[in-house]
Amino acid sequence: MKRQLALVAALPWLALGAAAQDAPPAGEAAGEVQPDAAALEAPVEAPRPRAKSLDALLLEVKQGFGREREENRQREEQFKTRKAEQSRLLATAQATVSALEARSDALEGSFEANEAELAALEETKAEKLGNLGELFGVVRQVAGDTAGNIEASMVNAQFPGRHEFLAELGQSGALPSIEKLEKLWYSLQQEMTESGKVVRFPARIIAIGGEEVEQQVIRAGVFTAVADGRFLAWIPESQKLSELARQPSGRHLSAAQDFAAATSGAETLSVDPSRGAILQVLVQSPTAGERIEQGGLIGYAIIALGLVAGLFGLARIAQLSVVNRKVQAQRDSRQPDEGNPLGRVVGVFSSNQDVDVETLELKLDEAVLRETSKLERFLWLVQVVSVMAPLMGLLGTVTGMIRTFQVMTLFGTGDPKLMAGGISEALVTTMLGLVVAIPLVLLHTVLSSMSQNVTDVLEEQSAGLVASRAETRLKAS
Repeated sequence: MKRQLALVAALPWLALGAAAQDAPPAGEAAGEVQPDAAALEAPVEAPRPRAKSLDALLLEVKQGFGREREENRQREEQFKTRKAEQSRLLATAQATVSALEARSDALEGSFEANEAELAALEETKAEKLGNLGELFGVVRQVAGDTAGNIEASMVNAQFPGRHEFLAELGQSGALPSIEKLEKLWYSLQQEMTESGKVVRFPARIIAIGGEEVEQQVIRAGVFTAVADGRFLAWIPESQKLSELARQPSGRHLSAAQDFAAATSGAETLSVDPSRGAILQVLVQSPTAGERIEQGGLIGYAIIALGLVAGLFGLARIAQLSVVNRKVQAQRDSRQPDEGNPLGRVVGVFSSNQDVDVETLELKLDEAVLRETSKLERFLWLVQVVSVMAPLMGLLGTVTGMIRTFQVMTLFGTGDPKLMAGGISEALVTTMLGLVVAIPLVLLHTVLSSMSQNVTDVLEEQSAGLVASRAETRLKAS
C-alpha cells in the first residue's frame, strides 16, 4: 500500500520533470536568449537507460531537477553577458551614425558653397570673355571644317598627319592657345598655297596588286596626281594614293604620260576639279570596243555590212573619178579612145557611118545604156545596206528590250545593273545602225551624182552626134 502511494505521489513530479525537459526555457521562448553555436554543435547525449524501480525513477527525477536548475542558471548568465555586449555594439553603431550624419551635413554645406562659387566664377569668366566666346566657337567650327577638307586633300600624301591636330582642335572644349591658333592659320595658308602648285615628290602608293611601292608622284594642285604616266586616286580612309585599276582612255592618258615625261616647259594635263569624282565617272565610261561588244551579234553584223558597203562605195568613187577625168579628156579629143565610155560611144558612131539616122540613134542609145549599167554597178549594194542598217538596229533594240524584260521577270527591278545589258544592246544597236546608215546614204548620193554626170555627158554627146549626122544627110540631099 505504501509503495502504491509513493508511486502515485511521484507521478506528478515525473510529469513535471518531463514537461520541464521538453518545453523550452521561458527566456528562450520569448526570444531573449538564443542558443549559441557551441550549444548547437554540442553532441547529443545518449538516451539514459530506463529505471528498473520506483526508487531509481525517483532518484533520476531528482537528479533531473538539479541538472535543469544548473542549465537555467548558465543560460541566465549567458543572456546577461550577451545583453551587455549587444548594448555596447548598439551604442557604437549609434555613435558611428551620428558621426556620419554630421559629416554628410558638412559635405552638403561644402557642396552648396562650391556650387555657388563655381556659378560666380562662370559668370565672371563669361563677363571677361565677352565676344571671345563667339570667336573661339568660330575657331572650333573652322578647325572642324578644315580638318575634313584636308583629310580629303591629296596634299596629305606630301604632308601627312595635318588633319589630326585640326580634328582635335575642332572637338576640344578648352580655350585654344596662341600656338594652336597660329597652327590653324598656317594649315589654311599651306592648303591654299599647295593648291596652286605643280610639284614632284616621292611617295608610297598602292599599286593595282595591293602592294605599296615607292614612286615619284606629280601632283597638280589638289586636283590630279600622276605617277609613271598613270592617274592616281586619293583614298582618305588610308591616307594614301592608289593607282586606278582602269585608266581613262584617249587623250587624257596620253596627256598624263607626256606630262610625266616632261622636265621643263608647259604641258597639257587633264585636271579634275571635283577631286576624283569626274575621273571615276570617266574611268567607268566604256571604250569604243566595249560599246561595240555591248551591241552583240546584231551589232557586229551591222558593222560588217557597213564596212563591205563602204569599201565598195569608196572603190566606186575612185573608179568614177578616173572615168570622169577620161570622159572630160575625150570631149576635147577627136580620136575615139576605147578606154573610156565616151570614147566607146564615139567609136560606135565612127563604125556606123553608112546607116541612116534612126538606126544610128538606136545604136548610140544602146551604147549609152550599156555604159550606164557599168557606171551604176554596185550602187544597189550601198543603197540596200543604208536602208538595212537602221532596220537591223531596230531589230537589236527589240531583242535588247526582250532580254531586259526577261531579266525583270526573273529578278525584279531592284537592281538596275541586271537590266543594263539588255538596255545597252538596245541602244548600241540603234546607234550602230544610224552610224552606218548616215554615211552610206551620203556615199550613195555622191556615187549617184557622179555616175549621172557621166551619163549626162554620154547622152549629150550621142545626141550631138545624131544631130550632126542628120544635118549632114539633110545637106547632102
